[in-house]
Amino acid sequence: VQLQASGGGLVQAGGSLRLSCAGSGRTLSSYALGWFRQAPGKEREFVARLSWSGSRTYYEDSVKGRFTISRDNAKNTVYLQMNSLKPEDTAVYYCAADSSGSSYYTRLSEYEYWGQGTQVTVSS
Repeated sequence: VQLQASGGGLVQAGGSLRLSCAGSGRTLSSYALGWFRQAPGKEREFVARLSWSGSRTYYEDSVKGRFTISRDNAKNTVYLQMNSLKPEDTAVYYCAADSSGSSYYTRLSEYEYWGQGTQVTVSS
């Protein structure tokens, strides 16, 4: 599967953005899907995950209650709705797909496929 992320941009603190990750080559409902982010000078970190069935979601603690991961099977696209954005959310955001349904879902190595990243900048 190929992944194409989009939707990043510049937003003021408190604002919202919705990131999209379009899949091609295979249906995204065959995968567990994740979003990760990498801030300047930092390692890439887990943000959110949607199980392959779409019934379970997982979030990094700092984004719980603000971010929502979802999937539109008809559009073969996964989304990350980000509300109440903070300057510390500034990063390049990556979508990823995991075909194994790993329990270690925060680990980068558990995801075989990655999108190219989209920049999110939150100004204070």
